[in-house]
Amino acid sequence: MSEEMEMDLGADILTLMDEEGVEHEFEVLDSAEFEGHSYMALVPVLNDAQAVLDDTGDLVILRMIEEDGEEFLEAIEDDDEFDRVGDFFTERLSDTFEFEE
Repeated sequence: MSEEMEMDLGADILTLMDEEGVEHEFEVLDSAEFEGHSYMALVPVLNDAQAVLDDTGDLVILRMIEEDGEEFLEAIEDDDEFDRVGDFFTERLSDTFEFEE
């Protein structure tokens, strides 16, 4: 008889470059389809004690788009869309994380 074992190989880390060319690391918490678009929920990876103390714990939500066969992440410019997607991910992740209004 064989037993199946689920192994957690660690967090999914994504490195993104901002407009100034500076790289930032994020942990991928979730990704999902919502209202016909794909989105990803991320939190910044904090590498030093001061950054952890200063962190506001904000959830970063980006829209996934495809151009010329490549996937990209983009900021959500529309406030209403951001609020709806934010509520969606807050509900999905509420069993694992505590969120403040």
